[in-house]
Amino acid sequence: MDAESREWLRLLDAGACGADRRIAIERLHEVLLQVARREVRRRHTAIAGTELDDIAQQAASDATLSILGKLDSFRGESRFTTWAYKFVILEVSNKLGRHYWRNPPVALDTEEWNRLPERFGIDPSEHAEAAELSAAIRHAVEATLTERQRQMFVAIVVQGIPLDALVDKLGVSRNAVYKTIFDARRKIREFLVTNQYLTNHVALERP
Repeated sequence: MDAESREWLRLLDAGACGADRRIAIERLHEVLLQVARREVRRRHTAIAGTELDDIAQQAASDATLSILGKLDSFRGESRFTTWAYKFVILEVSNKLGRHYWRNPPVALDTEEWNRLPERFGIDPSEHAEAAELSAAIRHAVEATLTERQRQMFVAIVVQGIPLDALVDKLGVSRNAVYKTIFDARRKIREFLVTNQYLTNHVALERP
């Protein structure tokens, strides 16, 4: 076990000096808070400002409590902070999931659909008719996908809903979501190629 990890364990132990332990807990919380903020931004860019900070604060606080209760399970196979990050990332997933289902996104507007080519790895600047391409993708979603495929595709790819939140809401496995999204992308790609919006070598592999 590295020296820094041993020091974390020593300071956070319930038998440590009260003042030193309190400072260490505050320091841990601050480290986790920074990670939580980055993770919220990475997973759900629509959340910002005080809303983002509130979710990050909750995730960091709950992760700190979980870590303090599970110090004995740390085996030193990684750095202590690396081990601790897993707790806060899990809490961010949980918090975002609950946040989304309490605050479902409003209906998609044209601007959101216009960003789809970039999410597929297609540079809109390479297409003289970027708006037309976006409209074609939207039409493909509405015309070629099953209701289930459309629900998952719009949630994950268009709205940016966290995967874990969708899995929890629908009661399905992560693999089931991956398979559905893969099939949806294939159908959309076939539609775009058939209707000459894309050449056959362009693949829609990225969200």
